[in-house]
Amino acid sequence: MHLVVIEAALTGKKEHIHHAAMLEPHTFSELPIDQIVALCDDLIDAHGDWLPKFKYTELLVIVHAVGAGYWPAPSRPDKGDMIMSYPIFDRSRLQIKPLAERQHDMHLEDVWALDAPMPEFDSPELETVAQRIKDARSRDAAVVMMMGAHVIKQGMSRFIVEMLRQGYVTHFALNGAGAIHDFELALIGATTESVSRYVSEGQFGLWQETGRLNDIAQRAQVARLGFGEALGKTIVEEGFPHKDISLLAAGYTARVPITVHVALGQDIIHEHPNCDGAALGAASYRDFLIFTQSLTNLEGGVVLNLGTAVMGPEVYLKALAMVRNVAHQEGRQISKFTTAVFDLLPYSGEDYHTVPPKTDHRYYYRPWKTMLVRTVQDGGESFYIQGDHQETLPNLWRLLREG
Repeated sequence: MHLVVIEAALTGKKEHIHHAAMLEPHTFSELPIDQIVALCDDLIDAHGDWLPKFKYTELLVIVHAVGAGYWPAPSRPDKGDMIMSYPIFDRSRLQIKPLAERQHDMHLEDVWALDAPMPEFDSPELETVAQRIKDARSRDAAVVMMMGAHVIKQGMSRFIVEMLRQGYVTHFALNGAGAIHDFELALIGATTESVSRYVSEGQFGLWQETGRLNDIAQRAQVARLGFGEALGKTIVEEGFPHKDISLLAAGYTARVPITVHVALGQDIIHEHPNCDGAALGAASYRDFLIFTQSLTNLEGGVVLNLGTAVMGPEVYLKALAMVRNVAHQEGRQISKFTTAVFDLLPYSGEDYHTVPPKTDHRYYYRPWKTMLVRTVQDGGESFYIQGDHQETLPNLWRLLREG
């Protein structure tokens, strides 16, 4: 919190005062974000003349007094010295518009009902995967589902929510975009925008309500919550109108961990003036550790990767290495489990149990070499399910309910 106060003194920007107040534990526990902002603004209006105009040397003394180590040496710099090497973009110049002014490409009616006509999809591999999930849950082993945002945009949320509620999935992992779409759907019943349209006018991603995810990340950092849990908590406790189709809300209510794995700079909320990279990093890294803990129960379990070519395999690989490291020290193994990759690429008829050579473009498809080969080569098994998510997910749900 003290670093944000210093940033406010350095820049003179009121938003940093807001952020500092949000990070104060008592204020955070008593007031919602909009009231914190209003309180700060009222105090500034009433007492602004008394706010000190700090000089660099005074700030330097404060910083070193609290041990923050903001600058490497306490000596006074020459007048021409700079605190940072390169200039940064001034986000205060951005125009952030309300979501009501955005044309949405997906609406509530695009989310499939559970009793929608079941598409035909004949796949012995999918039947085997469904049985492996049932077997894993019967022995109380982990069933982990990792997913990209496109699955939500395809209208599959209700099927995944039911898998969580019915106990078929014990951990659910989203990328940052997936969390954004889930949040917007729960809040306004619509999501997704035309990149080609809005990037031309410089408005892509710059929507007020969506920027609330940044405020929630800051509150998660203070409360020592993972990003996914903090988002689910907000959706449930604030009673978002469409929380019934929210994966984040379902996980929070069912006490099933839903983790959000963020890569800074990749999501639209990172454009916003209220984005705090440290808060996002802290909340998402806590989610990574929560995810890793879930993999400690993977022996005899299942990992599903749905439409995420980078986040899923990379997060899973590092977490698996960590839990195997500890298991090895304890004389245990985490090797007999099932992985399944759900995607559109035409690999179902190929030998995906062998890593292609580096001269083959398929080598660079991470789910293949990481999830289908390398991590199951010590006693596990893997399956590739080729098909549109609107075919594979409803049929997986159907198979889980049968028998």
